[in-house]
Amino acid sequence: MNFPNDDTGNVLAEMLNEGVNLSQTHEVVFFQLFEQEQQARAMAEDLSEKFPQMQFSVHADPQTPNVWDLDCTVTMVPSYEGIITQEAEFELLAAKFNGYNDGWGIAIDE
Repeated sequence: MNFPNDDTGNVLAEMLNEGVNLSQTHEVVFFQLFEQEQQARAMAEDLSEKFPQMQFSVHADPQTPNVWDLDCTVTMVPSYEGIITQEAEFELLAAKFNGYNDGWGIAIDE
């Protein structure tokens, strides 16, 4: 598999090289950051009404003081196009709540 030479493509290529089966569904977590807890909770509430099957976690950012994280877990096959599309959708929605998308990751079971 060939991926574009950007952050998303590089992460997917690295996962593939580590033996992650990218043709199977995975729990992909998309990270949104906010300056205020209420902004993160408002976005989570909005998403939970639209996507009741999606999992959410709002918590203080462990690395940055006064920043709140909203982790949105989507069960999907982690294709390049799918991740790019999902990140763009989260970026637009997070901006409505004065936040921004800050990447994604996959929890890999060892």
